[in-house]
Amino acid sequence: MTDNAQQQPSAPHTELPTQYAPADVEGPLYERWVERGYFEADAKSDKPAYTVVIPPPNVTGSLHLGHAFEHTLIDALTRRKRMQGFETLWQPGMDHAGIATQNVVERELGKEGKSRHDLGREAFVERVWQWKGESGGQISGQMRRLGDGVAWSRERFTMDEGLSQAVQTIFKRLYDDELIYRAERIINWCPRCLTAISDIEVEYQDDDGELVSMTYGEGDDTIVVATTRAETMLGDTAVAVHPDDERYKHLVGKEIRLPLTDRFIPVVADTHVDPEFGTGAVKVTPAHDPNDFEIGQRHDLPSLTVMDEHAVITAHGPFQGLDRLEARSAIVAALRAEGRIVAEKRPYVHSVGHCSRCKTTIEPRLSMQWWVKVGPLAKAAGDAVRDGRVKIHPQEMEKRYFDWVDNLHDWCISRQLWWGHRIPVWYGPNGEVVCVGPDDEVPTGEGWHQDTDVLDTWFSSGLWPFSTLGWPEQTESLAKFYPNSVLVTGYDILFFWVARMMMFGLYAMDGTPPFHTIALHGMVRDQFGKKMSKSFGNAVNPLDWMDKYGSDALRFTLARGANPGVDVPIGEDWVQGSRNFANKIWNATRFALMNGATVDGPLPEPSAMSATDRWILSRLNSVVAEVDALYEDFQFAKLSDALFHFAWDEVFDWYVELSKTTFQAGGPAAEVSKRVLGEVLDVTLKLLHPVVPFVTETLWTTLTGGESIVVADWPSDSGFRDAAAEREIESLQAVVTEVRRFRADQGLQPGQRVPARLELDGTPFAAHEAAIRQLLRLQPEGEAFSATATLPVAGATVALDLSGTIDVAAERKRLAKDLAAAEKEKAQATAKLGNEAFLAKAPDNVVDKIRGRLSKADEDITRIQAQLGRLPEA
Repeated sequence: MTDNAQQQPSAPHTELPTQYAPADVEGPLYERWVERGYFEADAKSDKPAYTVVIPPPNVTGSLHLGHAFEHTLIDALTRRKRMQGFETLWQPGMDHAGIATQNVVERELGKEGKSRHDLGREAFVERVWQWKGESGGQISGQMRRLGDGVAWSRERFTMDEGLSQAVQTIFKRLYDDELIYRAERIINWCPRCLTAISDIEVEYQDDDGELVSMTYGEGDDTIVVATTRAETMLGDTAVAVHPDDERYKHLVGKEIRLPLTDRFIPVVADTHVDPEFGTGAVKVTPAHDPNDFEIGQRHDLPSLTVMDEHAVITAHGPFQGLDRLEARSAIVAALRAEGRIVAEKRPYVHSVGHCSRCKTTIEPRLSMQWWVKVGPLAKAAGDAVRDGRVKIHPQEMEKRYFDWVDNLHDWCISRQLWWGHRIPVWYGPNGEVVCVGPDDEVPTGEGWHQDTDVLDTWFSSGLWPFSTLGWPEQTESLAKFYPNSVLVTGYDILFFWVARMMMFGLYAMDGTPPFHTIALHGMVRDQFGKKMSKSFGNAVNPLDWMDKYGSDALRFTLARGANPGVDVPIGEDWVQGSRNFANKIWNATRFALMNGATVDGPLPEPSAMSATDRWILSRLNSVVAEVDALYEDFQFAKLSDALFHFAWDEVFDWYVELSKTTFQAGGPAAEVSKRVLGEVLDVTLKLLHPVVPFVTETLWTTLTGGESIVVADWPSDSGFRDAAAEREIESLQAVVTEVRRFRADQGLQPGQRVPARLELDGTPFAAHEAAIRQLLRLQPEGEAFSATATLPVAGATVALDLSGTIDVAAERKRLAKDLAAAEKEKAQATAKLGNEAFLAKAPDNVVDKIRGRLSKADEDITRIQAQLGRLPEA
């Protein structure tokens, strides 16, 4: 803990409003923080650095619950480190989102009856920049609403001039090192977006299709093949069988007739073919299937492209001009007419790739593209985790990481778009190819032209940890803030983004990885664990909840569900509960201020404190140590839960209540408790601040008169523990809890006063009689006192006179009825669980349910018998 007398000036307390109104507090507070520069980071500082980059949201996006969740976690980490004295940089920025942004602007043009081709490339790009200035980036304002403590002066965009220079630099270096090359290969093509997309941008789902089996060849040379894409047969250049398949050895090397065409194609033997699957023969379409392309390479087969970029058939003949799905039906009909259809299966459910942006079915397509040779880069990315330079948290996620980086295929980085980083390669009139770096002169003269493609968005975002700091220039910021301390991101982009940053960071920064730790979190789901989606009708706009309950309430709910690497369910009633917690903090602090709680001067010596004071300070230090350990392990749910229960249960429900009698009595003991209460609130508000920044700022500055909790010192464990005081208060709590339970069982109202005799002699809490009586609404015993119920607990005896409060006979009758019902339930459950025939047939979940009923019946019987035992005879 800290010495507040030295930490901040004392100031007269201003009175808090009776209720907390987040809408009146949050906006002005955030702007004050920004104006005072609390979130900025100084590269010249001699403080140790703590750096986190924001996973750059798309410029087309708006704040969704996933963003709010991730930003809450990062903000909590950086706020704590700032309070701990680190030069803290939370780097903000946005991604240009090539495909998504181009789609948005093209839709806008479509409303005007135009296409990008009507504008031309240069004018279209200008139009995108105009859209970005007017409509893009609304997420920045929403981040302010959430309380994100980012260094706004350092905000970056992946198409900024500096970041564009970084992209051009690393492309040139990779090209010169022969790690970037151009080649014709099968790629994933989106006929809607009209561009190649990478493997990780393909979403697979089970679709209803058709499986058609058909004959190729004539007479003894007939062979049966099956396909789900009959339209591709127009591009077949072989049939493949396994070399050891005796059924087809007589055909290997022969040419057979390809139906519906005038071509003959060879039968080739290839070990890729599984002789046990289907007929053991497969059609080979090298230009439209990745596996077929490999077969074609091994057997020197021609590659015939039979579809254009819109997935329209280009092969000569009656099917030319048909869309791929139209052609599929027409070709099957034509084959059926020739008697070549052997079998048709509809629906045939199979996994089909879809564009992650527009959901269009992907078409594998042979295309000339630019590629990154990932082998050496991926090995370095794997080694950095294996040798401990980078830690993945939780550790069990390492397997997913290694499964990916150890099996990476070369990365197709070119996209047939206009919006993005244009590939810095020029072609000359005589076949020259020149890659141009940022300091190189662009070739000029007749016949020279630049490559028309742009780079995959993930290429530029893969440079994010160092390009945002000024690389390739050796800036002060780069020296100070690279590598990042931690990367906080969802496990869903472990492959999209994290692996890219690892490969590029290690390559560009001489083997220094981009971050020390990768902290992976799960996805936000609804309260039933279902994925949130507009189509499911369960998507939530976080701004709605922030408007209704306050940003702190949303943040605390998200943090309290954040177990590492695990999905997070969230429901509105949970946010409402967090709002209640914020109100509880407000009301308790308001009570404390009204009763003179203070941070002035050092803490009194323990010898001057009551057991209650020593207990809460002992618990406070334990919680400081616990929260610190949980932060270092990224256990946001556990630390939030620990703070919730400490603040609500121990500070507000016990210490504040126990202190009321002390405050009422006045004197030196009250002055000590006022200082202790001030200390406890000071430290508790600091511990809560990273997760709930707004309410804690308001309360802490009012309590202490300090400048801002944002730049206050993070509390430290002073080492003070008092086990005896903890045992004493725990025993007192046991007495109060047990009597409260008994009162509730008897149907007494919480405020109803009951005569009682307390026998506390010999207990460690004998001095707490006044507090116990106040907490339990127990009035002194009178002359007519008659103990109708006696409760022994924690070494004490509490005798109650219930004669004037309950009808004992009626209560006994009610409890006897409840006891009979519980015993009947127990007998029925016991009989079923003792029936071997029933156990042999019943499903496990049914048996478990009956065991639960038996356990509940046992608990009810024990509870009711105890209640009857405490009642006097009627």
